[in-house]
Amino acid sequence: MQPTEFQARPGSLYIVATPIGNLRDITLRALDILKSVDLIAAEDTRTSSVLLSAHGIAAKLIACHDHNERTAAATLVEKLLAGASVALISDAGTPGISDPGAAVVRAARAAGIAIVPLPGPSAVATALSAAGLDGDWLFHGFLPHKSGDRRRALEALAGEAASLVFYESPHRLLDTVADLAAVLGGERRLLVARELTKRFEEFHDCALAEALEWLQGDENRQRGEFVLIVSGRPAEADAGLKEAERVLAILLEDLPASQAARLAARITGAKKNALYDLAVSIKQGE
Repeated sequence: MQPTEFQARPGSLYIVATPIGNLRDITLRALDILKSVDLIAAEDTRTSSVLLSAHGIAAKLIACHDHNERTAAATLVEKLLAGASVALISDAGTPGISDPGAAVVRAARAAGIAIVPLPGPSAVATALSAAGLDGDWLFHGFLPHKSGDRRRALEALAGEAASLVFYESPHRLLDTVADLAAVLGGERRLLVARELTKRFEEFHDCALAEALEWLQGDENRQRGEFVLIVSGRPAEADAGLKEAERVLAILLEDLPASQAARLAARITGAKKNALYDLAVSIKQGE
């Protein structure tokens, strides 16, 4: 018995996950939809043409990327309301997950258009499946480009007990890993997942304090696309955090949030920014 082929329905928007490296990593259902839709909205039409050509698919493509997504969303909604079927794809993985696509989905939903997600490849899921984590994880995606903004974002995540998952590009990799170690502490574990599903796929597990030396030991280790998985707040940090919160609560009885957070950080060694955010929450809850 042959599996039933899926045909795109008129006026429906399909969110189609595409391979993150190996062109064979695409579902049969995704191929059915890409063959039968009236239009494919692609992050980069040249990149998507390679995938479509490899699978013998001739389709009309329209660009939908970071710089034109709002305009493209309006165009796509107009075509969908007129009865066209549309597939939304990114260069790799699932649209809307650290890739363009969310604005199109929001516009389509607001217009009452049927949205059909097709699950498939995702770099974060691929990396996590090979990580062997025991416990929760938190996906953050890309960190800010500038070091100051990046460190502030990491300080806000420093208290998380869950493992932290980030995407990173090669030209920011070393700076990001340096900031991870500086803010989160070199004793935490880092899993570097590089070039997933591609020819030079590689995994390396080490202490954050050792990561820069390993990456700089071979320039090839700095090439490609990366998923970085950092272990969560060490269990022994819980007692210190509770003590910092206790001190902060006492200081807040007589001091404004900023001053209380600064003094609590000096007394306990906890991160000032994290204590300030907590202090503001406490003040707002009074």
